[in-house]
Amino acid sequence: MNIDKEKKFAAGLSITSNAIIILLKVIAGIISGSISIISEAIHSLSDFLASVLTFFAVTRSSEPADKEHPFGHGKYEDMSGFIEGGLIIFAGLYIIYEASTKLIFGYHIKAESNLGIFAMAFAVVANFLVSTYLFHVAKKSDSVSLYADAQHLSTDIYSSLGVLVGLILIKITGITALDPIIAIVVAVIILKAGFSISKETLNNLLDGSIPSEDIHTIENIIKENEVIKGYKNIKGRKAGQCKEIELTLLFNPDMKLHCCHSICDQIENSIKQSLGNVSVVIHAEPVQ
Repeated sequence: MNIDKEKKFAAGLSITSNAIIILLKVIAGIISGSISIISEAIHSLSDFLASVLTFFAVTRSSEPADKEHPFGHGKYEDMSGFIEGGLIIFAGLYIIYEASTKLIFGYHIKAESNLGIFAMAFAVVANFLVSTYLFHVAKKSDSVSLYADAQHLSTDIYSSLGVLVGLILIKITGITALDPIIAIVVAVIILKAGFSISKETLNNLLDGSIPSEDIHTIENIIKENEVIKGYKNIKGRKAGQCKEIELTLLFNPDMKLHCCHSICDQIENSIKQSLGNVSVVIHAEPVQ
């Protein structure tokens, strides 16, 4: 399976898994009246919407450059990741609102129901398996949207596990106030993940610089070639899974054009070997 097909398969698997989990949580939440389970259903709904966005993003981002998008479609992944982060934040805020209302005014929960416990246990196992696979494919393909989706599902693991423990404690102790308290803890975990994803993808959308470690790697590659007399204007940005890099190399004024071109090709290949999926544009200038 090539990498584009594997990305699409991973995104499709995430959609299917989330759809099943949402159905289970909604049924369990309605039957038990548990706000923590309903909160988890909302969380999973945001996961589902994020998975749909991811599938769209990886499908579009894999398309080659065209007349309307001469630099390719990589930004679709960043856009998807940013929207996913927003969905996570919205879900977290809504859960806090609902849980706080229940905690203040009180409500009834059927602590004897075992369906909620089963639904949460299933969600923990399913999300662990799916998110592990998504992280694997995201790392191999350097896919921003798949990574965001995997991160989204990984927060669901901890939140579902927290709700599972809470439901067991409620069943043992009969203290229903634990339910909204656990829901609020879940929401805090969700918000943290949402802000993290939004910050990273917004940086890419606004053409923020690539990590300083990558810049240092490029500088070291240039310094290893003694023919190059200097460099300037190293710039880099991330567009989906591709890093776009521009730089200027300085050569002796009397160096022949074909020699400059050959050295630029060597530097470009070395950068690609070191940084992976990159697009490199090198401008050659004579030393003043």
